[in-house]
Amino acid sequence: MSATVRSIVTGVGGYLPENIVTNDDLSKFVDTTDAWIHERTGIRSRRRAAEGQPTSDLGTEAAKRALEAAGRTAADIDLIVVATTTPDLTFPATATIIQRKLGAPIGIAFDVQAVCSGFVYALGVADSFIGRGHARCALVIGAETMTRLMDWTDRGTCVLFGDGAGAVVLERSEGRGDTSDRGVLGLALRADGTKQDLLYVDGGPSTTGQVGKLRMQGNQVFRHAVVNIAEAVVAAAAAANIDVAEIDWFIPHQANQRILEGVARRLGIDSARVISTVDRHANTSAASIPLAMAEGVADGRIKPGQLLLLEAMGGGLTWGAVVLRL
Repeated sequence: MSATVRSIVTGVGGYLPENIVTNDDLSKFVDTTDAWIHERTGIRSRRRAAEGQPTSDLGTEAAKRALEAAGRTAADIDLIVVATTTPDLTFPATATIIQRKLGAPIGIAFDVQAVCSGFVYALGVADSFIGRGHARCALVIGAETMTRLMDWTDRGTCVLFGDGAGAVVLERSEGRGDTSDRGVLGLALRADGTKQDLLYVDGGPSTTGQVGKLRMQGNQVFRHAVVNIAEAVVAAAAAANIDVAEIDWFIPHQANQRILEGVARRLGIDSARVISTVDRHANTSAASIPLAMAEGVADGRIKPGQLLLLEAMGGGLTWGAVVLRL
């Protein structure tokens, strides 16, 4: 059997800003309560970036931790893909800013914008670059300062989001070409631009000239999330030639505890196999999956050789799933 090129995760890292904002803190200036938020979302608290702390700072710290876990340095990196919907600047790409802050050599660096689905999209992009031989050692980063997009008078959205970053080191390796291989085994990415009005930001450089604020039709997003994500998960598992029942850990986008539970139920995944951080992190958009993954690795639940299922849905609408063996 000829060798198959695989993109394997060799290191994972996460970073959260120091400032913890509880539901009770929010209730001091938003018409809400801890009970109201927790009952509907499962969220108890979230992190908020400090004044003067941009998205690139969060991403750089997560990247450093992933590099350390992988036993690599910035000098080894030839590709940086950053998934973010809250870049430091309209341009240049936040990936190039992180490249500079890390001291990484000249290579490929760019951002991917798929909102909450950004990390699974970015993994797919980096996997393709490695598979085609355009890169050997990549940083895939999800980094967000979502609190800066909030309308603090809209209690239906401002209570849901937080700031943070997560990163993985993805390296070229050779496998047997079967499900025993480490690395990315299956991928399914989707988008439906006709659903734009369900989740969007009401501003942009070429429309309003302003950043804008996040707007969402929560009930509609919930309805689409459970059905769409389940379909993508099944497709990614089929592409990997594995059964969903074989998955060791389900690491979903941390949007809402009810969505996590709804998708797991629909797929027949036991709640004991779901990594959930939404209660403490809230929705960190593209950062949520690598943050949850980093926590699971750090506390010993996620072990080398295990099968992981990652999924997300975000504005666009975009959604997708990845199956990989750590």
